[in-house]
Formats: sequence, structure tokens, C-alpha cells
Amino acid sequence: MAQENILGTERIGKLLLKFSVPTALTLMVNSLYNIVDQIFIGRAMGIDGVAATNVAFPLFILAAAFALMIGDGCAANVSLALGRGEEEVGERFFANGFLLLLLLGAAVFLGGTLFLRSILLLFGASAAVIDISAAYTGIILWGLPFSMFNMALTAIIRADGNPRYMMRTMMIGAGINLILDPIFIFGLNMGVQGAAFATIAGQIVSGSLALAYIPRMEHIRLCRKKLKLEGSYVFAILKLGFPSFCMQTATAATQIVMYNLMRFYGGLSVYGSEITLSGYGIMTKLYQIAHAMFVGLAAGTQPIHGFNFGAKRFLRVKQTYRIGLIASLGISLFWFAIFRWGGALIAGIFVQEEPLFLEFTKHCFRLYMLAFFLYGPPQVTASFFQAVGKPMKALLVALARQVIFLIPMALVLSDGFGLDGALSAAPIADTLAFLLAMTMVYFEFHAWKKADGRA
Repeated sequence: MAQENILGTERIGKLLLKFSVPTALTLMVNSLYNIVDQIFIGRAMGIDGVAATNVAFPLFILAAAFALMIGDGCAANVSLALGRGEEEVGERFFANGFLLLLLLGAAVFLGGTLFLRSILLLFGASAAVIDISAAYTGIILWGLPFSMFNMALTAIIRADGNPRYMMRTMMIGAGINLILDPIFIFGLNMGVQGAAFATIAGQIVSGSLALAYIPRMEHIRLCRKKLKLEGSYVFAILKLGFPSFCMQTATAATQIVMYNLMRFYGGLSVYGSEITLSGYGIMTKLYQIAHAMFVGLAAGTQPIHGFNFGAKRFLRVKQTYRIGLIASLGISLFWFAIFRWGGALIAGIFVQEEPLFLEFTKHCFRLYMLAFFLYGPPQVTASFFQAVGKPMKALLVALARQVIFLIPMALVLSDGFGLDGALSAAPIADTLAFLLAMTMVYFEFHAWKKADGRA
């Protein structure tokens, strides 16, 4: 059966569209949960409401980090196993991943509930918004385990060959959130708590639909007798999923650092802390939608890379990477144009008639995203190394932009240049991460060619 898998026979461009577009749309819709909440909250409560929900966003990212570590690690191992024709092994990976998700979902909920206010203060909440943020986030925690299942199963079901199903489940959840938001916030006058209830309603429905698909999977099955944690399988899942975890936690760490810098240096500026927290937060929400497209593209290449690498079709692996690289550059240019010229218009959707807010947000978009046209290739490169079983190289590329370059430079430059110093660290990091990724993949393919000429 493995030899007939379309991952080894279908035209690469067609496969990328089939696997990348539904995944990207799924992640973009997932990002829209928080954005829709913020639009309604901004209209109802103004800048303080937006700032309060912004500082809760790193918690979403951390939950996604655990989910993607299990989902991507499990999916990568399943793809490699199917490429080798080892369906039994693939099923054991799936069973172990499922149990890990149950455990991590419970841990995120309990940890977030017990240490809620401390977490929000760490994330950069000011005294003016901590109570609002706690009221919002305390409810959101109930839906996060369902959201984690949805995100993780997206990768696993994609590896099984049906990415469109997860796209539909996420859109149903987002539709529920969109309908319930105005009803709860304005109709029932529930404020941020209404936004949170609307969000978890959508997450619970999406997560339940994802779980309902498991019996319908084609290439792997979830067998009760295999539902036990096995050290070798858990280690293999965590090994290949760790780069995804690090990439997401690096994003969360970046936002935590930047929110604190916005709060501190914003308080010293003409804008004030709440404006800088809100403006930067809105930019990061749009960034998450853009980032979802790159993650979707990278995730779409992963099963193609993994299956063909497992089947020793190395030329097809290299062709897949080249097509993904070109696509990532095109998407990067598209979003660079939006960030460059659409910042003020986007800010006005959230908060109106606040000149200082609109001024800062426009400036924030332009400076922070100055080199975004180079953003995509490192994402595709990290996924490539992950899919071919080289997690340390994947990890280096995944961490380069956020941890190695952006956070240290933001801390150093903000000390000398305040807000602008913190914001200007991003384009420098984008440039350096691009150069690192291109250098590493060049030497990787050169090593393949030198070994036996197969690539």
C-alpha cells in the first residue's frame, strides 16, 4: 500500500496545494479566534480591553507549542513509517501521540488555572488591565485542551492524507465564535467574558469534530490495545516534534519580552503603556495570520519530504524543497506589502478615533516588518530538516530568528533607542535568519550530492 501512496507519485505542485492550503486556512482560522474577539472587545471597551486580551495571547501560543510538538512529531514519524511500508509502526506512533495529548491538555489547563494571575503579570499585563485579562483568560483555559487536540490532529490527519477535513472543522468553530461574539458581548452585555465564552464554544465544537474523524482514518488506526506509552515511541515523537515546540515557545518568549518592553518604554513615551501594548498586540495578531500561511506551506511539504525520504526518493525531496522555497518568497512579499502600507487601515478596525493609537500602530507595522519579505524561507527550511529526521538542524533554524537574534537585539537596542530600538530588532533578525537557513540547506544538499550524486 505504501508504494501506491500519492505522496510518492503525484505531481509535487499539486500535492503542495492539496496539503498546504487546507492546513494554512486551518491555522489562519485558528488565529482569527483571538482577532475576532479583539475587534468586538475594542469596539465595546476600547484600548484597555484590547490590551487585556493581548497579554493573554502568549498562553494560546504555548498551548499550541505543546500541541504541535506532539502533532508534528507524530505526523513526521507516521510519514516516515508509511514511506517504509511499516503501517504497524505508524499506528503505534499515533497511539502514543494521542495519549501524550491527553496528558498535556490536562497539564495546561491545571497549570494555567492555578497560576493565572502570575502568568499574566509575567506576560506583561499592567495594573490597569490585569483584572480584565484574568476574567477573559480564566474562561479561555476551559477550551484550550480541545484546541490542542484540533491543532495536533491537523498534522496527523494531514499525514494520513485528508487535510481538508480539519479545515472544515476549524471553519465551523470560527463561525460559531463569530456568531456568538456580538450576542454575548453586546446582546447579553457580558464584555470580555462573553468573548471568552464564544471562543471556547467554537474550540469545543472544532476539537470534538477532530476527534470524531479518528475512526475514519485510512492508513493508520487508533487501536485500544496499542494505547500505552512506550518509551522509544515517545522519544521519537518528542525528538522530531521538539523543533515545532521550540518555534512556538520562541514566538511566545518573543511576545512576552516585547510586551514588557512595550509596557516599560511605552510608559516613558508620549503614547503610554496601554497604547503601545495594544498597537503591538494588534500587529502580532495579523502577524499570526501571515505566519499561519508559512506554517501551512511548511507543513504541506513535510509529509512529501518524509514519505519520499523514507522511500529513498531523494531527488523528489529536493524538488519539493525548491518549490516550497519559491512559494515562501512569494507569500513573504505579499505580506510585506500589507504590513508596509496597510497598518493604519488595519488598526482602525479595532479602535477608532484615537489619533495616538493609530499613529503608533502604523509606525509599529512599518518598522517591525521592514524585512518581512525574507521571513518565509527559514520556515520551509526548518520543516525540511524536521521531515528528513535531522531535528538539531531544524531546531537551529527554528530558533534563529526569535531566540538567537531577535530577543537579544531587542533588549540591547531598546536600552539605547527605546521603542524604536526594540522594534528595529525584528528586520535585523529576519535578515540574519534567512542567511543562516540558506547557508545550512546549501551545505545539506551539497553533502547529499557529494555522498553519491543522488540529489
